[in-house]
Amino acid sequence: MITFIPLTGFLGAGKTTTMTAAALALQEQGRKVAVITNDQGVELVDTKLVRSKLDSVAEVTGGCFCCKFEDLVEAIVALVASDSVDTVIAEAVGSCTDLQATVVRPLRQYYGDGMVVAPLTTVVDPLRHLAFTRAAERGEPESDLSYLFRQQVTEADVIAVNKLDTIKADRAEHLLASLRTSNPKATVVGYSATTGAHLETLLDAWQAPATNEDVVLDIDYDRYAAAEAQLAWMNQELDLTAAGDGFDATAWARTVLQELSAWAAEHDAVIGHAKITVETAEGDFAKLSLTESGAQPTLDRTAAAHAPAGRAVVNARVACEPDALDAAVTEAVEAADLATAVTSSATTPVSFKPSYPRPVHRLAPAGA
Repeated sequence: MITFIPLTGFLGAGKTTTMTAAALALQEQGRKVAVITNDQGVELVDTKLVRSKLDSVAEVTGGCFCCKFEDLVEAIVALVASDSVDTVIAEAVGSCTDLQATVVRPLRQYYGDGMVVAPLTTVVDPLRHLAFTRAAERGEPESDLSYLFRQQVTEADVIAVNKLDTIKADRAEHLLASLRTSNPKATVVGYSATTGAHLETLLDAWQAPATNEDVVLDIDYDRYAAAEAQLAWMNQELDLTAAGDGFDATAWARTVLQELSAWAAEHDAVIGHAKITVETAEGDFAKLSLTESGAQPTLDRTAAAHAPAGRAVVNARVACEPDALDAAVTEAVEAADLATAVTSSATTPVSFKPSYPRPVHRLAPAGA
């Protein structure tokens, strides 16, 4: 019997960091753990980072788990068969919701004889939650992105508030109490996936019974699709060559994200996330991420300061038109090339807006 642990949550909430930290913690307990990443596009920055820390990793690309349900099942089966794992953690696309009906219930109904599906966990960034809450308190009409975020929280068995180390203790206590009041059927835990603080509370929550499995989202799929369509999704690969003896891969990636952050702030464009890896010719790689316009990038992994060449992968999810995102990234890359004495050669950017969500299954609760 294997255990499947599904994660959801808005872009930039720290699902990948949570998944990786939890997998390592469960391995220390003697579990054999595999993870699955998921994205609307291909060439995922997160997959590379996870593979640097874990042995058993798969990805489902080209759509969310609900629309790629059979691909998800095939990935689970392949991991169990090849690596003899007993636990699979999977993170859904950050713009996806309605997973109780489209993923959790179908897995339990069709594969329950060989699989225990843990409580559905929604990972929440406290600052993102605060931004949406403040907009509501000001009486602003609920945006489609805020609507999507609310649905993700509403359907959770476990609300996992990540990054608690980024806010003050009194604010953290207030946020957790507020979420418990507004979501009485969910288990609310707070932790930091980066530092590992209180991560055990999340692992414990996964051992408990699901408490919100009978939820039926009052979800408007047209509005859900509109929320996804607000985000331009861009994946791009670039070959990098140092003009001199070598270049700093970390500095190059940081400059790209700093430029993109400034552009987004100037154009009032919400950043879901932007992530970059740069793999050097020696096989080392740097990875940086950005989750807020106007903010500084977060360094997830650094690389050696001088490399003759490298290959970069850029993943950006920003609320703007695809053409505008392409142009912004191109300008950011040019600035990084100039700043770090690099010549870059890019593939054609693959920018798009997600298609209308059409889940393979959508099941009501048992007895409904």
